[in-house]
Amino acid sequence: MTRPQRSPWSFVPTLYFAEGVPYVLVNTVSVILYKKLGVGNASIALWTSLLYLPWVLKMLWGPLVDTRSTKRAWILRTQVVQALCLAAVAATVAAPGFFAWSLAAFTLAALVSATHDIAADGFYLHALDERAQAYFVGVRTLFYRAAMIFGSGLLVTVAGRLEGGPRGVAGAWSAVFAGAAVLYGGMWLYHRAALPRPPTDRPAVAAAAGVGRPAAADGWLRIVAAWLRQPRAGVIVAFILLYRLGEALLLKLAAPFLLDGRDAGGLGLSTQQVGLAYGTIGLGCLVVGGVAGGWLIGRFGLRRLLWPLALALNVPHVAYLYLAHAQPGPAVAFPLVAVEQLGYGLGTTAFMVVLMRVSRGEHRTSHYAIATGLMALGMMLPGMASGAIQAAVGYRAFFLLVLLCGLPGLALLPLLPRLEDGDADRASGSA
Repeated sequence: MTRPQRSPWSFVPTLYFAEGVPYVLVNTVSVILYKKLGVGNASIALWTSLLYLPWVLKMLWGPLVDTRSTKRAWILRTQVVQALCLAAVAATVAAPGFFAWSLAAFTLAALVSATHDIAADGFYLHALDERAQAYFVGVRTLFYRAAMIFGSGLLVTVAGRLEGGPRGVAGAWSAVFAGAAVLYGGMWLYHRAALPRPPTDRPAVAAAAGVGRPAAADGWLRIVAAWLRQPRAGVIVAFILLYRLGEALLLKLAAPFLLDGRDAGGLGLSTQQVGLAYGTIGLGCLVVGGVAGGWLIGRFGLRRLLWPLALALNVPHVAYLYLAHAQPGPAVAFPLVAVEQLGYGLGTTAFMVVLMRVSRGEHRTSHYAIATGLMALGMMLPGMASGAIQAAVGYRAFFLLVLLCGLPGLALLPLLPRLEDGDADRASGSA
């Protein structure tokens, strides 16, 4: 008798919640933590920006995850270590020399989290068929975003309430990170029982290494070379780097634009109004867009929907150009922010499915790590430059540039290799 197949609903939501929690703690909550502990802005910006590097460079050790043990085993091991990393942050934030020690703990947490991402994304490709992969892209986005809310919303709120207590600011944040460590340990226990064991989830073997022999140290070069030998690899690389160029510029300046006064070219909204626009209405539309995009691709196939979903990502950027010129109140700004976030969810879902389709074969985990590493680079570099660009040209010209920066990605769509839809296409009746 064969073991019944486990429903993806039993592990995909929790797996991607577990993927999102350390990411938001390292890249977002750490900034708030150090600000509350009196660290200067220059040090905060420099060191917390460097914490993002493991997600850019994770492709370098993707083959190690691919060729040593199963993706399931990597997930469980990294979750245990991540719980210990969060406990280390909790222990160091209230200690003398907290900045250096907690930064070291955050650095290790970032490395472990990036490795967990490789394993989780590879496991996703093994545990779900193509149609389920497309459908659950929206689900995993939903729970990844839930982790964002949990980290930057709930945990920060709890820390703020505890700061006035007898343990002070450092003690409050120590307690919050200790709680996060306990939660992460609980997720590890759950996943030990919940994660299935896909028959294809086994250590990949390099073709030149011999039967049953794992890839050698130079296996990474062969795996990268194999990914680059796929049809139109140069176009794929350019597409990954440029598809979200406009959005990468917009993401860093959207909230400052809403907060800046009208004399500075912004909308002059309050912090509470911005929180409502992005943290509630906008995030809800982002999640709806992600779930809807996954369902549409699963139902009708990627080939039919790639152009419409790419336009859904880029065309709503005109909303910010209008807002910069008209400077309306919240009654107009809120719906336009919601529309832009809805389009972001739709367009990003299509993008993630493209990355899956160009990550195939025996080393699909490593190939997907390469693709997502390039994706992270394509978001990091424009984001780093966005502030200086806006300061030089002002909001109106900046949002015009954001709109124009969507054109290179659209221009590359016809040049992409044919991305087969497989089961999804046959199920929807397309040719």
